[in-house]
Amino acid sequence: MISAPALLRDLLRCPSVTPADAGAQGVLIGALEGLGFEVTKLRFGEIENFFAERKGAGKHLCFAGHTDVVPPGEGWSHGPFAGDEQDGVLYGRGAVDMKGGIAAFVAACAHVQGHVSLLITGDEEGEAVDGTVRVLDWMQAAGKIPDFCVVGEPTSQTRLGDVVKVGRRGSLNATITMPGRQGHVAYPHLAENAVHKLLPVLAELTGWRLDEGSEFFEPSSLQVTSVDVGNAATNVIPGEAVAKLNIRFNDLHSGASLTAWLKDVLARHAPGATLQVKISGESFLTRPGVETAALMRAIQTITGHTPERNTGGGTSDARFIARYCPVTEFGLVGTTMHKVDEAVPVAELEQLTAIYAALIREFCG
Repeated sequence: MISAPALLRDLLRCPSVTPADAGAQGVLIGALEGLGFEVTKLRFGEIENFFAERKGAGKHLCFAGHTDVVPPGEGWSHGPFAGDEQDGVLYGRGAVDMKGGIAAFVAACAHVQGHVSLLITGDEEGEAVDGTVRVLDWMQAAGKIPDFCVVGEPTSQTRLGDVVKVGRRGSLNATITMPGRQGHVAYPHLAENAVHKLLPVLAELTGWRLDEGSEFFEPSSLQVTSVDVGNAATNVIPGEAVAKLNIRFNDLHSGASLTAWLKDVLARHAPGATLQVKISGESFLTRPGVETAALMRAIQTITGHTPERNTGGGTSDARFIARYCPVTEFGLVGTTMHKVDEAVPVAELEQLTAIYAALIREFCG
């Protein structure tokens, strides 16, 4: 019988820093095939992905996760890829984000039956170009879109089961390039200061409150992340200034509407400026329904607590899945994710396994 701690140890010993797989997906495929899953490997570019399905009674539940991890950094008290256990705690890069969640779901599948699948990618911590997006295209073409998907991100905040994410804010990155005319600071009439032209733009953008939030979302936020002129001298008026900003936006906006607003501000203050925009994800929301109700009941059954519905945090692959089916994110306590000595208590991992098993019974039964 597969256990989540044993499977997680094997996964932690694979140094699968994006885009490397380092054998992690092979470990999972071996475990899943042993449980009767049919596995389809899906390599796009240099990224390893796979879809695994075990048909059964009831509705189709999919678990989405990623085996890639961020670089470990320095200063670990345990080897980041050693899979060490001490005092009932497993240490390693990816223990929480999110090899632990994957191990718990696979272990749950060893205990319960139902129509279950897994979408596993190696490109969540990277550019997210050749991962979940490409697998979803394949799933749709193959008629494999599920009735409900749970993404195993570490959503819990202080104790397992206190938070599920039912949506995420959108994210827009913008670069504003303001032209000017370089010159000597003692002769400003012969130059045109690009910074001076940029300041009114940034003042309006940062001074405008985008909204007051909505039913499930906190207020949208615009943050200037960089202002740069590349000027190493103190007596030169800069001929160009570049500002970068990010907008995390709720369901009152879209990437298109915010882009239009940015263009309008620039047109009024500096029509000669250029704007580059990249939208890494639109906001999405899975409203209460039979899908989220099944997850809530599973959490309540095992923990005795009612989780909070939340839409905070950064982006995840759920933003892609939301285009195809209802999706919710739920997993381990995330306090150590991306940190040195990332770790998960074995007891928490086993409790998550029990919750996922209860979800399969609830939804697929």
